Amino acid sequence: MDTLGYLAVDQYGSTYQIGDNPPRKWLMNHLGNQHAQKMYVDTTDGMVRHTGYVIGGLWLTVHRVCTWKD
Repeated sequence: MDTLGYLAVDQYGSTYQIGDNPPRKWLMNHLGNQHAQKMYVDTTDGMVRHTGYVIGGLWLTVHRVCTWKD
């Protein structure tokens, strides 16, 4: 799949269109912070997945935007 960019959503529903930039670096610059912690989620099959970052009190879930192909 071709990646078009990234989109982040915080716990309040605000969205951040990151574009093709590295998500962590872009979010830290945009929010004016120099520290980010990784955020994880437990899946139903017992695995743990990295889903985003906690930056300045915001929990940001990062989504990769891809092209749709048949």
